[in-house]
Amino acid sequence: MKHQYSIPLAAALVFCVAVFGQSTRGADDVRDLFADTWTAVDGLGRRLPDAVEVGPPRPNKTVAMFYFLWLGRSGELGPFDITKILAQDPTAMTNPNSPLWGPIHYPHHWGESIFGYYRNDDDGVLRKHAQMLADAGVDAVVFDVTNQVTYPQSWKALCRVFDEARRNGERVPKIAFLCPFWDPKKVVRELWEQLYEPGLYPELWFQWEGKPVILADPALLTNDVIEQTRRTTPLALEAGRTLGQTFAVDHPFDAVSIATPTWETKDSGAILTLYRKDAQGERLAGRASEHVEDNAWLTLTLDKPAPAGTYTLEMSEPRGRIGWWKSERDSLPTGEAQVDRSSVAGDFTLRVQRHDETMAKILQTFTFRKPQPDYFQGPNGPRQWSWLEVHPQHAFYAEPGVPEQVSVGVGQNAVDGKLGVLSNPRSHGRSFENGREPGPEGRNDTGKNFNEQWRRALAIDPALVFVTGWNEWIAGRFDAKFPLAGSGPVTFCDQFNQEFSRDIEPMKGGHGDAYYYQLVANVRRYKGARPVPVVQSAPIQIDGRFDDWKPVAPEFRDTIGDPVQRDFAGWGTILHYTNTTGRNDIVTAKASLDAEHVSFQVQTRTDLKTSPDDAGLLLFLDVDGDPKTGWLGYDFVVGRKPATAGRAVLERNVRGAYEWGSAAEVAAATVGNRRELAIPLSALGLKTAPRSLDFKWADGIAQTGDWSDFTLNGDVAPNDRFNYRAVFDPTSR
Repeated sequence: MKHQYSIPLAAALVFCVAVFGQSTRGADDVRDLFADTWTAVDGLGRRLPDAVEVGPPRPNKTVAMFYFLWLGRSGELGPFDITKILAQDPTAMTNPNSPLWGPIHYPHHWGESIFGYYRNDDDGVLRKHAQMLADAGVDAVVFDVTNQVTYPQSWKALCRVFDEARRNGERVPKIAFLCPFWDPKKVVRELWEQLYEPGLYPELWFQWEGKPVILADPALLTNDVIEQTRRTTPLALEAGRTLGQTFAVDHPFDAVSIATPTWETKDSGAILTLYRKDAQGERLAGRASEHVEDNAWLTLTLDKPAPAGTYTLEMSEPRGRIGWWKSERDSLPTGEAQVDRSSVAGDFTLRVQRHDETMAKILQTFTFRKPQPDYFQGPNGPRQWSWLEVHPQHAFYAEPGVPEQVSVGVGQNAVDGKLGVLSNPRSHGRSFENGREPGPEGRNDTGKNFNEQWRRALAIDPALVFVTGWNEWIAGRFDAKFPLAGSGPVTFCDQFNQEFSRDIEPMKGGHGDAYYYQLVANVRRYKGARPVPVVQSAPIQIDGRFDDWKPVAPEFRDTIGDPVQRDFAGWGTILHYTNTTGRNDIVTAKASLDAEHVSFQVQTRTDLKTSPDDAGLLLFLDVDGDPKTGWLGYDFVVGRKPATAGRAVLERNVRGAYEWGSAAEVAAATVGNRRELAIPLSALGLKTAPRSLDFKWADGIAQTGDWSDFTLNGDVAPNDRFNYRAVFDPTSR
């Protein structure tokens, strides 16, 4: 999906002033960072696509990320890392009694997150999640509560941290929940009582169709006064005729439902009418239904509860081919089936929903989407969403013919066309593509499975893409009795190792952050991106006054409130993570060009802090646009070494490692919370003014020479591997 997209110089300048040049927040109180204009090259050499490649922003496109709350909620043993266990004993998968394993059923990590074996209430990790997901363009996180546990300690911690970030202007993801597939009542009620009814964090509720969305089947949330579900005969409703069922109830009720065959006919419909006593009695409610799904339950909901008593439900005025499933046995002792208002043998299918004041409020409060657990089947009705499917994924819809949602996964625990376990080598790992999982020699970190699923999603082009997943990390240990395809003496269902896992959150070692930037790239292909603005330069004097920077645009922005501060227990009883490298909170930056110099300004939230053993903020420069030259593509760095007053030290990269030499001093000034400097073009090896260059500010990093330094330490602007691009020539990308 490649789009030709460009803007003329005049339009670009207007864009710079009107959008990037303003530091105030928008009407929704969000401080736009314009992260979709940031550049990056991942560790595999893959560049992020830009507006020229993906086209302009596309409204009404939403990305939801499956997010897991259970880390550190399963006991105090471990952590037990499967990858490390198998490295120590390659035969352990055939020996369930190996002392290296944790207890049976106990969770084991498939690998280690870049943030360690953390707990879900670690503020430092949660703050980083908010920033990384927001930068990637993720609009919502959907919590997995499918195992009948809601993890309130975890989601409350996340909401508190995300809400603080939101108050700082960050466009944090909103929240929703994926409830148990077959019995959601307990979890939905708990979430209602814990979160929604008290009105906690309403600004974080993920809205769909004007209400907070919850993934639960509403048909499974109520208790029925009457339930006659036996189906033996599908009786068709003919034009000019009626089908009916009488019934008596001893409790107030809210709704009645019937099972309707359509014989796979499209656009079938009929009218349902509820009468008090018989069909000549008082008409209480009616509904004309269209686009009825074959064998679905068709529901007539009442405006107010009906009291105990005798009633008749009648079906009339068919559209297309439609009918009512019937049992030839008399299954309702207090009712009778009717054709043309005359009694016939047996009873029609019927559900009468008991009135429940709390559940009535719940049903009115939320937008419901029924979660489809199956990886292969696709939707069996409207208003359903998938969370994970094998390729090619199905389109899910609310209205016929209009794709609403599709899932995209990194890997799938499917074996030989059946739901299976990821510890089986025939499962769908990260390298699965074109219907096969390669052997070890064919596996790499390029995310073939993820890309194949994204290509399918982009072709469907739904309103929402549901991505699985961010941070699952653990799976319980089972044995050969585990009832899914591919089980063995030691079995792990949902996560196993680097290849057979499905987390996007960067890992320590292994594939690093490759899947994170793959996510960013595909979100841009789905949602579009804004063009990188053209710099409006102005004459700059390095004098510490900064007034001459006012007309310079754009203003490059960084996340507020994200310098790394962490002091929290990890998984188990021994681990504890401490990191206090966060010092200066970088807020904005600017760049300006004249005939001989390129100048930079950076601003922090409070007055700049330094220590005796460093020179303060670092400025990294990629002047040739080649990621293969320099360290991580950076050809120069400013500020690593202390300098004389009014100066800063510029150094050139040596051999692509984190080594720097050929030092030269450049003009610099620091006053309060601002720093400015000017670098001669000649010092950068440039004979003419550059069309563009990429730059990055950093403070408090450990200078380990590893990419992870930008994620784990201090504060960098922009975040992680991202760079700002200063475009000085509108023909440059």
